[in-house]
Amino acid sequence: MLEIIDLHKAYGHHEVLRGVSLAVRPGSIHGLVGANGAGKTTLINCLYGLESGFTGAVRVNEGPGLVREVTGLLPYEPYFYPRLTGREYVAFCLQARGRPVPDLRPWNELLELPLDQFATEYSAGMKKKLALLALLVQDFAYLILDEPFNGLDLEANLLLKEMLRRLRQRGTGILLTSHLLGTLTEVADEATVLVGGRVQRHYEAAAFGTLEADLLAALHGEKLGQLTALLTP
Repeated sequence: MLEIIDLHKAYGHHEVLRGVSLAVRPGSIHGLVGANGAGKTTLINCLYGLESGFTGAVRVNEGPGLVREVTGLLPYEPYFYPRLTGREYVAFCLQARGRPVPDLRPWNELLELPLDQFATEYSAGMKKKLALLALLVQDFAYLILDEPFNGLDLEANLLLKEMLRRLRQRGTGILLTSHLLGTLTEVADEATVLVGGRVQRHYEAAAFGTLEADLLAALHGEKLGQLTALLTP
């Protein structure tokens, strides 16, 4: 299990994360929901070791081992070095971990990427799929996916949802962020809502029916009365 326990993170006097705890279980998809500025990206960076200076605990499989050894990260905006083809990018990612580069053709029959073109010339959706390809060929126990549906067209969106379901069936634990609540609740088993750096509520799938209304009230409670006044005949 991948766990975050009572995590606090501040930049100077500004506390971004305030005692966040959550767990990602093998064979499950855990949604992480919150508005911009809620602390989602900071939480992911702390979890993956890209941020330091936080308090609390991050552990995997009930020990303090390095999360990166068993976990792949898909960042919100993947970075690609200039003059690297898609194929070279995947090779670079695997060689950085000391892993052999497999035959990419089976996965690329699904993702349909021009692997011999420069990655910086890809569209936003193609870049997201390329970064995902570099994770899928490595067989991680856990995946952290930050807005994986962002930039994807309908066809790729549907395919990614099915990939996530099958990864879950295989036993992969997935932490998933998305602003698309409908998409997230279609695939997730549970969800944690962050508001102002705190866990507002944890939802099991059976309670997803109230998630949107609860989030609307938490983020725009004061505006709802004004909206009613403006739109009441």
